Amino acid sequence: MIFLSVTALQTWAFILILVGVLLVGGVAGFFISRHVFTRYLEKNPPVNEKMIRVMMQQMGRTPSEKQVRQIMSSMNQQKNS
Repeated sequence: MIFLSVTALQTWAFILILVGVLLVGGVAGFFISRHVFTRYLEKNPPVNEKMIRVMMQQMGRTPSEKQVRQIMSSMNQQKNS
């Protein structure tokens, strides 16, 4: 049998604890960020065509399908640039 010295055993214990802490931190960070992101999307949903129609009707305009698609494409261009 091979016996490890005390310092070698301490080194391995340190490495295993370090890897364990990193794994637990990564998993915890993933779930926390997922929870925060879903709460953000619930409070601030992305804009869709239905929302644009409602906004235009609130302003007193009856939007055509072409106008709605133009606004959606301009918003997508603005977001992508």
